Amino acid sequence: MVFPKLVITIVLILVLFFFIYESEGASYSSGSYNVGHGADINTPYDHQKVNLSVYYDSLCQSCATFIVKDLLNVFYNNLISIVNLQLVPWANAYVNNTNNSISCQNGPDECELNSLESCALNLWHKVDIRYYLINCFEYLVIGGKSMEWVNCLSQLGLPKEPIMKCFNMGNGAQLGKTYINQTAQLYPPPSFLPWVVVNNQPVGKDYANFAHYVCKAYKGAAVPEVCNPPSK
Repeated sequence: MVFPKLVITIVLILVLFFFIYESEGASYSSGSYNVGHGADINTPYDHQKVNLSVYYDSLCQSCATFIVKDLLNVFYNNLISIVNLQLVPWANAYVNNTNNSISCQNGPDECELNSLESCALNLWHKVDIRYYLINCFEYLVIGGKSMEWVNCLSQLGLPKEPIMKCFNMGNGAQLGKTYINQTAQLYPPPSFLPWVVVNNQPVGKDYANFAHYVCKAYKGAAVPEVCNPPSK
């Protein structure tokens, strides 16, 4: 059954969120409709953090699996302390120049969820809140229940009104055009999804092993244990 698994996943996420909230004094925040960049977790080595960008589409099953399963490890192994994590939806969408509308690979439902996720990423600037919310959305995608996304807001104690206002005003789609333009600037361009980029370098098919590339790119002194595996 998908629902019991969802409940278990949400409980685990909430427990992890509680500890991060307590240790970092996290708080919910909202902002103007500008695409945010980077994590809002301050350390003495912010300028040395590695940029980790994930280009995806909301109804892409391989993307959902990566976000829910693999990317969660950045919090479990404290890799988040050395990365600026950026989630970039709309990766396979394009703008129709004739009428300025957006088309998505998996149809209107994907455009709608892309818009909602864009609003979520723009409204909540804390990296943990952003990730947990998108994680929940994508968990529902895996189970074929993406239309139940509003449950994720209630599970995480987030208000529904700001995201609905953003969506209904069309701001999610406007943000989408910004994301589409950002994706179009990539070289080489994405050839599949998820497209994972570490400090502007794509990791290709080895995206599940992204931690290796992050550790290799990091030049700071505060090295998390995951980057120093015990010698054999």
